[in-house]
Amino acid sequence: MEDLTRLIISHERIENIKNNNLKLTNEEAHYINKVMRIKTGKEIFIANGEGSLWKAIKVKNDCLEIIQLKKPYLFQEQEIYLLGIAVVIPKSGFEDILKMCTEIGIDFIQPLFSERQVNNKLNFTKKLFRWNSIINEAVEQSERLWKPSILNGMDIIEWIKSRDNQERVSISITREDNCYDLNQWLRKQEEFVNKNGGIFWNVIGPEGGWSSREIDFFKKNKNTFVKLSNTILRTSTASINASSILNQWRIDLKLRN
Repeated sequence: MEDLTRLIISHERIENIKNNNLKLTNEEAHYINKVMRIKTGKEIFIANGEGSLWKAIKVKNDCLEIIQLKKPYLFQEQEIYLLGIAVVIPKSGFEDILKMCTEIGIDFIQPLFSERQVNNKLNFTKKLFRWNSIINEAVEQSERLWKPSILNGMDIIEWIKSRDNQERVSISITREDNCYDLNQWLRKQEEFVNKNGGIFWNVIGPEGGWSSREIDFFKKNKNTFVKLSNTILRTSTASINASSILNQWRIDLKLRN
């Protein structure tokens, strides 16, 4: 595939384009003109984050003409087996988690709150706007065609209660010898997967560890504890490690099937 600058534009904006012309926001125009220095008449790629990729030509500093809007240059079906990372928001490093999990191939990112959370005072509406911008940049950089979804923050116990039968959840834990490692747990889930797919989650706890009340709840709810490493990992390191394991499992599963 050609090495062209990429710009992610929401599916809603693509649907509302008239005469194949896309009006750019001030931020998008700045990126195209000042950062990437795209000249008039040059091509770039436009992605909608939902599997479609188009070629577009810069016709003005604030306008692109999309080539063959009705027929994308490339389309990719969404994966059947979707991957999720649920992370208790750490004091620092969460933006790095967003970037790297997106680049690796995670489909859902769930911010969580817990009893021992260090960072528990957030303007969540403002944060979500910034976090989505970070994910967009990571999608463009990694050349993904499907943008991961970042969900609204939830308390860990309420989030666990809201899971459905199409979702498999593992809870990362440290200092526990008698449990699966994440890859073993994923292989065991293959007994339950079917052609309709599902979501496979790994939950990363707070830097202070799970509380006794939370651990009791996980046990009563029959959630499986898993290990990510023989060493104690920071939240950001654990998130990246878990994302890599999840993604490699999906790749291997597709090859086996």
